[in-house]
Amino acid sequence: MEDVRLGVIGFGLRKSLATAAHHPGSGSRVVAVADTDPAALATAVSLIDGVDTVADYRTLLDRSDIDGIVVMTPDHTHLRVATDVLEAGKAAYVEKPLGITVEECDAILATAHRTGTRLYVGHNMRHMGVVRLMRDIIARGEIGAVQTIWVRHFVGHGGDFYFKDWHAQRANTTSLLLQKAAHDIDVLHWLANGYAQRVSAFGDLRVYNRVTDRLGPDQPKHDDWYAPEKHWPPLAQSGLHHEIDVEDVSLVNMVLDNGVLAAYQQCHFTPDYWRNYTVIGDAGRLENFGDGPGGVVKVWNSKRSGYRADADAVHDIPGATQLHGGADPLIMAEFCRFVRDGGTTDTSPVAARMSVAAGVSATVSLRAGGVPQDVPALDPALAAYYANAQVR
Repeated sequence: MEDVRLGVIGFGLRKSLATAAHHPGSGSRVVAVADTDPAALATAVSLIDGVDTVADYRTLLDRSDIDGIVVMTPDHTHLRVATDVLEAGKAAYVEKPLGITVEECDAILATAHRTGTRLYVGHNMRHMGVVRLMRDIIARGEIGAVQTIWVRHFVGHGGDFYFKDWHAQRANTTSLLLQKAAHDIDVLHWLANGYAQRVSAFGDLRVYNRVTDRLGPDQPKHDDWYAPEKHWPPLAQSGLHHEIDVEDVSLVNMVLDNGVLAAYQQCHFTPDYWRNYTVIGDAGRLENFGDGPGGVVKVWNSKRSGYRADADAVHDIPGATQLHGGADPLIMAEFCRFVRDGGTTDTSPVAARMSVAAGVSATVSLRAGGVPQDVPALDPALAAYYANAQVR
């Protein structure tokens, strides 16, 4: 089996995806990396043997030695870069979120449909051990039919990762509710087997607007931008982006198209960093304690009671100790298989679009004081194309 040959556009915080895909002689290899930052290109050379590096991503589009391209540029550039890749006939991996507006997502889906080029969206949480475990528990019927899902997202390093660069501006993300919740909304859609149809949200910028130590408009992040001990409590942060107009706490209620009710809560100034899921069916409930190896998913389904720490079943969360619980190597392996053979995948471009649509609609509601919003539906022709594994 020959290696799938990959190009990579953007070698920043998600560079672990590229290194996870580089297995020369074993199915896939990264042949070229494009980035406008010389330091990022130097890092790529140090991590990937024999890789070519370029500043202009467009030089990758006509290379005959590249089968697929991994797009890991900032969110607001996905439309331009992804459509260029698709128009060039290169299979595209687009890191989540697919876009920052519904219109951007639909344009990317339509381009892939028109050109017949394979599109894959990087919702790597579908490959995380905790998510797959919860899905398996639900599929086995241990809690009955899902009726409601509650998600709490404690973003302990929010001040480090999202308020010191482009993430802090609405123009680049729409909102952190969208940017971060795109993962969890996709997961709850997957667990519930339905898509959000109507949403209502509240949120605010409560903490990071009070941090006065800011970067200048053209000033790069401080070398110690990620220093958890130094930057606690949150008001002790320094070097925040000069403009912050996104919320740092948000709450969303959702009604899914199959009647399931869901809630999502996100906070960027907590002392811990993890996700807590509670899924309640008509015959029990599950909840995760920790979201990686060493954590567990507990199931209560035998009787009514007060609080019982000794659940009816306790399942260890599987997965490697690597970043994202070992999901990165798994999702890159699936992408490479998709590039080579096509077929169905655990990720879904339609689901990626629907998670953005829910996040955008929730942001509109949040900034309108909680007014409920209908989530825009996808063109049925596009939905049918992707349901058929991108085969006409």
